[in-house]
Amino acid sequence: MDLTEDELIAAVVRVLSGAGPEVRVGAGDDAAVMSVGEGAELVLTTDTLVEGVHFDLELTSARDLGAKAVTASVSDIAAMAASPRAAVCALVLPPDVEGSWVMELMGGMRSACDEYALWLVGGDLSRGPALTIAVTVTGEVAPGRAITRSGARPDDAVVVTGALGGAAAGLRAAREGNASAATLLRAHFRPVARVGEAATLARHGATAMIDISDGLALDLVRLCAASRVGVRLEVAEVPIAEGATVDDALEGGEDYELIAAMPQDSVERAGAELRETFGVPLTIVGHLEGSGALTAVDRDGSGAPLQPRGWDHFAR
Repeated sequence: MDLTEDELIAAVVRVLSGAGPEVRVGAGDDAAVMSVGEGAELVLTTDTLVEGVHFDLELTSARDLGAKAVTASVSDIAAMAASPRAAVCALVLPPDVEGSWVMELMGGMRSACDEYALWLVGGDLSRGPALTIAVTVTGEVAPGRAITRSGARPDDAVVVTGALGGAAAGLRAAREGNASAATLLRAHFRPVARVGEAATLARHGATAMIDISDGLALDLVRLCAASRVGVRLEVAEVPIAEGATVDDALEGGEDYELIAAMPQDSVERAGAELRETFGVPLTIVGHLEGSGALTAVDRDGSGAPLQPRGWDHFAR
């Protein structure tokens, strides 16, 4: 592949441009948004997990994998400040996969669906050389209330929910056989989609939002590109999960926390509600700028260009 993942997505978006007026948000954001009548808009997303690319069957259980597959797609719905409603799943199964394993996988999916109050209503099955799980989730949001990547403004604060880097550190612990790192292992195998937290941020004036699936640095750069703004990221302010490293937090991915742009004067109220309602912290990690410059300020106060490093499917 001669293109990066983002370059290929940009090319695909150009091909798909020109959608009808019922398409409120098209390809290129966390999810699509469509007008389907009065009262609500349809939000639609899909996510794919491929054996050997996204998971290792020697490390993960079928039940954890099923739950994570649903959570990954629900997180995209959350990033639009929408509520999940229904899911369908397409499975590609190698010949050596047993039926009991598939039932465990579906049990994990069902548990995640119960957690996020959505229905798993169908899907498709096929044979193939690599185990592949594709979950499509629909959601709904009030007309005009979806939060996209493209609404951020200069002088907005950049905030993140929770702590970052736990998923990457958890994968490392799993590969090392470190069963004592229970919190990190759970962060990797059983992540949480911030559905209620996203709705709270939207109520408090979030102007743009994206979930952290590919790493803080890469996903923040994507938000800035969509909003045509620059950023000053204060690396020392990034909340790092206990047992994780700065690199895990900036580049590790699969945390499924939220990055949001918000007016500075709304952050304190939003943070207080998140702590009281969900027990989740909200941290200011930087500010947006009109210059378009992407800067990472290190702990010693020195600045350098913010590199969009993170998970790229086509760089592996």
